[in-house]
Amino acid sequence: MAKLADSLYLVAVTLWVGGLWAIGYGAAPTLFATLSDRTLAGELAGRLFAVMAWIGIGCAAYLLLFLLLRRGWGVLKSGVFWLVLAMLALTLAGHFGIQPILAQLKAEAFPRNVMESVVRNRFAVWHGVSSGLYLIQSLLGLALVLLQGREVR
Repeated sequence: MAKLADSLYLVAVTLWVGGLWAIGYGAAPTLFATLSDRTLAGELAGRLFAVMAWIGIGCAAYLLLFLLLRRGWGVLKSGVFWLVLAMLALTLAGHFGIQPILAQLKAEAFPRNVMESVVRNRFAVWHGVSSGLYLIQSLLGLALVLLQGREVR
């Protein structure tokens, strides 16, 4: 059973971090580069990011539980634990904090495209904050991949 838990740990790290990089730096830019309708590209990218947030929440829950059960309260001295917790916090802030603000700004702009409305500047600022947090989360994920092999065993 321990081997299964270890394997699931590696799968969770791979799924979460790989998904962050694939969606954020592969799929989303491709949507905007390929589709002529930027509104549609934004809607599709937003849905992909929402799915990725839920995957991240699930993976973080498993990883934190795994680490806590494996190391007890000594896990508080683990860099991997704090990386996962920071990534989870960024996921929650983005999905439940910033995304509702962006959705509200889009609703305020309706029926116009948000980038053609009076809320354009506020939307751009919040989108920039969201992108910055996503970049930080992605870099923390890279650190997690590099560190996880040393700390799990």
